[in-house]
Amino acid sequence: MKPWPSKIPFLDVGAAYTELKSEIDEAIHRVLDSHMYVLGPEVKNFEHEFADYVLANHCVGVANGLEALRLALRSVGVSKGDEVIIPSHTFIATWLAVTQCGAQIVPVEPEIVGFNIDPSLVEAAITDRTKAIVVVHLYGQPAQLGKILEIGKKYRIPIVEDAAQAHGAEYKNRKIGSHSDAVAWSFYPSKNLGAFGDAGAVTTNRIEVADQIRVEANYGSRVKYEHTVLGTNSRLDPIQAAVLRVKLQVLDEWNERRENIARIYSQKLKLNSVVLPSWVKDRRSVWHLYVVQVNGRDEIRDQLDKAGIETGIHYPVPPQSQLSYRDQFGQMRLERSADLSRNVLSLPIGPHLTEAMAEAVVDVLGHILADKPSFEAGDQG
Repeated sequence: MKPWPSKIPFLDVGAAYTELKSEIDEAIHRVLDSHMYVLGPEVKNFEHEFADYVLANHCVGVANGLEALRLALRSVGVSKGDEVIIPSHTFIATWLAVTQCGAQIVPVEPEIVGFNIDPSLVEAAITDRTKAIVVVHLYGQPAQLGKILEIGKKYRIPIVEDAAQAHGAEYKNRKIGSHSDAVAWSFYPSKNLGAFGDAGAVTTNRIEVADQIRVEANYGSRVKYEHTVLGTNSRLDPIQAAVLRVKLQVLDEWNERRENIARIYSQKLKLNSVVLPSWVKDRRSVWHLYVVQVNGRDEIRDQLDKAGIETGIHYPVPPQSQLSYRDQFGQMRLERSADLSRNVLSLPIGPHLTEAMAEAVVDVLGHILADKPSFEAGDQG
């Protein structure tokens, strides 16, 4: 095996600041000097710039990704007693947003090949109480939006996208951000477009959706001290907006760097003992995560760690098995999600991971997997 750096981080968040330090420092000081520390021009400018980037008519900044999804669901009419179809394989925030609206979760399994919700299972899950369908673009790979949008149109059900991991991703040569009724975004620091703390937004082409979110997120108020609806405090911080404006300028370039690392993995990790993520012709991933499937995942991860290679698991416990949801969903036959939670392994990736580091991951993982049997789904390893 080739020599490699002594430590390969899963994601070097600090390197993003190092590369853009002067621009980010200037942006932060601009906010401090403005004396406008809630909302203000930085938030408004980011909203316009991000809306333009994703080709949406409107963008509303909010406090974080969970709030973005909750407010998006409420803006399309989801409330207590409704049902919302969502992926079974996703981060817990997708489920929590539905629960916080008072609605009932209807989980649907992912595709056999891939990680996103299976459109062929969505229609069968619809009832007369279905108020929305949530599509998650997991790991940066767009879901099969076209088929799900057709289902939504057929049954007159709003579609809400959870794009927390899909900044810059494309579906049929068009950026994610305006295909559906509302698109929720997280700008958590580890995202492709990440702030220096919690931050989020919703993009949409529907002015009434944007207006409702903006009002509800600001204490239910359009005019100071006049509160027309029961609102909350969920506003994008102007310092975070200023940072995001800087990072937005390099997002496409940084996504290309991620794609380069993903290509190295995909071209050189061709073993029967590992299942690699797909490259889909009409969908461009931004490779927020590079997730493989292996049997005996935990043992393999330990060996990588001993070699100085950090990895992640997204996600080790499926939502239906979490203590918060186990009583309600623990007995459901969500076998694909359970299999994935046992077998998925996220390899190091990011705009500051070098090609040499990626080659080292290939060398070490290839050596570990060389004598392993062919991968089989359902094998608990």
